[in-house]
Amino acid sequence: MAKKKKKVDENNSVLATNRKARHDYHIIDTWEAGVVLLGTEIKSLREGKVSLVDSFATIDNGEIWLQHLHIPQYSMGSWTNHTPKRTRKLLLHRNEIDSLMGKVRDGNRTLVPLKLYLKNGRVKLELGLAQGKQDYDKRQDIKRRTEEREVTRELGRRIKGINA
Repeated sequence: MAKKKKKVDENNSVLATNRKARHDYHIIDTWEAGVVLLGTEIKSLREGKVSLVDSFATIDNGEIWLQHLHIPQYSMGSWTNHTPKRTRKLLLHRNEIDSLMGKVRDGNRTLVPLKLYLKNGRVKLELGLAQGKQDYDKRQDIKRRTEEREVTRELGRRIKGINA
């Protein structure tokens, strides 16, 4: 009997992640927000073309806007194509926006996009409330990761019976 092929679920997939955000910031809390897009933008996203690098969110007049999200023009588009780095509106509930406004205003914090993904055919953005890391914090994180990596290697060697 032949094996069944696994279906790739196009309605629930990660389009892009912002790995640098977790390196440069302490992520305090996260929210899921919808993104208002044009037709050619969603088609370009489904092709897997998007960059979250250098993007951030701002709060203006009680609305949250995503700045510098780069979605290249759709390859099959014509005069209807979009501007690649236009400002895009994020969709959140009013009480979530109000709490974010208070948290951003209170301290030295910013809103950083962490992940862009499809959920039931809709584009969602994982938005993080972040506080910048100092250089020594980054060095401590790198040191901690290398120590954890060495410990797991040593445990693996002991389990396999290799003396090092």
